[in-house]
Amino acid sequence: MEKTEFYPTIFKRKSIRNFDLTLIDDVTLKEISEYLDSLKPIYNDIKTEFKIVSPTYVKRRMMKEAPHYIAVFSEVKEGYLTNIGFMLQQADLFFSTNGLGSCWQGIPAPTKELLNSSNLEFVIFIAFGKPKDPESLHRRSTSEFKRKPLSEITNITGADELLEVARIAPSATNSQPWFFTGNNGIIHAYSTKPGFIKRLMVKKYIPIDVGIAICHLKIAAEHFGKKTEIVFDKTAKINSPNGHEYIVSLKME
Repeated sequence: MEKTEFYPTIFKRKSIRNFDLTLIDDVTLKEISEYLDSLKPIYNDIKTEFKIVSPTYVKRRMMKEAPHYIAVFSEVKEGYLTNIGFMLQQADLFFSTNGLGSCWQGIPAPTKELLNSSNLEFVIFIAFGKPKDPESLHRRSTSEFKRKPLSEITNITGADELLEVARIAPSATNSQPWFFTGNNGIIHAYSTKPGFIKRLMVKKYIPIDVGIAICHLKIAAEHFGKKTEIVFDKTAKINSPNGHEYIVSLKME
C-alpha cells in the first residue's frame, strides 16, 4: 500500500457504507496497522491508541456491517477530540488512495471487552474494507459534494484554492461546523457553537470534525509548497467570531 500524496484523493473520496464482507488479507492488515502507528498528531503529548478489530467487538446499532473497524482511544486532555479528527482523517484518505472504502462511525458502541482492552477513553470507530461495488469507491466529480459555499465558512479572500479542501471535508450529519479567518500566511480555525438540540446530538463530534478540516488544510498547503505549523494564537482566540470557539491556527510560509 502506498503512502502517497493525499491531495488528489480529497477531491474524490467519499464515505462508503456498503462493504464486501470478505476479510482483508493479513499482509495488507499489517501494512494498515503500521500506517496507523505513523499517524501525525496535532498534539504530541496526548496519548492515542488505534486498534484494528472485527465486528465482534462492535455494537452496530442498526448500522451496516463492515469486515474491519478501527477502534480509536485517547487520553482525555484539552484538544484531544480535534487531535483524533486530524489523525484519523489521514487514515481515511490512506484507505481511499489505496482502493479501500471507509466510513466514520459515530453511532456504534464498543463491547465491554473492547473497552477494557485499553486504559484510554474510547472515542469513535471508523469502518473499512473493500466496497461492495468497486465503482462506488470514489466520486466522479466534485459537484457530488453537497456542501456550504465558501462564503459561509470563511471571510478570507484570495485563498479559495486552499480553503476548498476544508469546504469539502466530511463532518457528522454533514454539518460543516467550522469557520476560518486569517490570510495567506495563517488560517485560524473555529468551531460553531451548537444550539441546544444539536449540542445533545453532535457536541462530541464538532471538534473531531474541525480536526478533519484542519488535516485537509495542512495537506493542501503542503501540496502548494508551503511549510506548515499548527499553533495556538492567543489573539485569534480573543477575536473569535460570534457563535464560534477558537480551536487552532495553521501557520504557512
